[in-house]
Amino acid sequence: MAGEKPNEDGLTEVDLFLQRYPDTRFIDAVLIDMCGIARGKRIPVSELPTLFTQGLSVTASLYALDATGDQLDIMGRGFSDGDPDGTAIPVPGTLAPMPWAGSEHGQVLLHLDEQPGSAEMIDPRNILATVVAAFSARGLTPVVACELEFYLIDRIRTANGHPQPPPLPGTDRRDRLNQVYSFDTLDYFRDFLDRLQEWAEMQAIPTSAASAEFAPAQFEVNLEHQSSALRAADHAALFRRLVKSAAIHNEMEATFHPKPYPEQAGSGFHVHISLLDKAGRNIFAGQGEKGSDALRHAIAGLCAALPETMAICVPNVGGFRRFEPDLFVPLSACWGYNNRSVAVRVPPGPDTARRLEHRVACADANPYLLLAALLAGILYGLDAQLDPGPDITGRRPGSAGSGKLPLTPWDALSALDRATILPRYLPQAYLGFYAEAKRRELEKFIKAPGVREYAWYL
Repeated sequence: MAGEKPNEDGLTEVDLFLQRYPDTRFIDAVLIDMCGIARGKRIPVSELPTLFTQGLSVTASLYALDATGDQLDIMGRGFSDGDPDGTAIPVPGTLAPMPWAGSEHGQVLLHLDEQPGSAEMIDPRNILATVVAAFSARGLTPVVACELEFYLIDRIRTANGHPQPPPLPGTDRRDRLNQVYSFDTLDYFRDFLDRLQEWAEMQAIPTSAASAEFAPAQFEVNLEHQSSALRAADHAALFRRLVKSAAIHNEMEATFHPKPYPEQAGSGFHVHISLLDKAGRNIFAGQGEKGSDALRHAIAGLCAALPETMAICVPNVGGFRRFEPDLFVPLSACWGYNNRSVAVRVPPGPDTARRLEHRVACADANPYLLLAALLAGILYGLDAQLDPGPDITGRRPGSAGSGKLPLTPWDALSALDRATILPRYLPQAYLGFYAEAKRRELEKFIKAPGVREYAWYL
């Protein structure tokens, strides 16, 4: 395994990190599993050079755990195959301090060292890499930006165990209002937002605008556009860990649960995508606000693939509760210009910055799998030169567009089982693995009786 490449001064990433943070004693070696959860090992800093030159032995089945951390032995991965180790290697440029843990801790993101295109691939980051490679083979580079919504919640639950908004800092009352884009809300939670921004800079996670959203203590933070889809997904995955840590530091909790309050707005994961050719030109630009033919092909591919991507966009039961009328969440595979009700939106702006925005996914979607699925849809549209049909202009798109979406977890998994577009660009074996894993997790969830079951049927 190749070691680090020194910079022009002969210093490696490890050298530079240790020079800047000499008090570091421990490093969190972070893996992002199928559910988007950060897992891994905490190693002494003395082992950091070896980590970068030889990698870290980890059980490959870490990438197949369910949301509760259980090993479900999906398709014989885990118990049946003896749970073999794989080698995880650092992602260059992700070695950073871990400010919520003090000056003695740092972290680095890892990915599994797998053979590209192998049927045995299990690391979601490598799944995304296969789609990025397909774009590269066509002379194209996706430029991606992620927008993540989340709630701050009180560490104390209600009497029935439900989440509740946190007290407004400096007051004895809870945030109960839906003051979208409110500066008052930003000011109340300034300490949290300032700390989040400061720590994001320390970890080289490029955040930009923050806004109060449509519910109490709900926020959206935008991440800057990246010319590497892999790096954009890295930022999104690490940002979620950062948000939760900053919330704890401010005596709250943060959740990316898509619908923590049934009566309030859900939390989404919006993705902006444009494509550059070899000369660095945006192939979506042209024809003014309408964009190019390539933009329309890409939109058509996304809409065509949307039903079979829903199990990836909405990985958990709660996410399907987001899909209600008049909540700026699409109910069909529709598109439009400057219309937040559609599945794929073309935002206004300069022609050189022409892009599409995918608005379907939930905030808890795995960033790597989500981007892989979206880019696969775009490739399909470009390859087949599809036409998206008429855009939605102003009317509620609940029944408009190219087709209804599967809006239950069972229907979404069935659509993934029948997929014909995603398998063209993503490993078929992994799609089957993912579908079976989420189906088993759903079955496990249903077996556990909840409060409402007792209230209705006891």
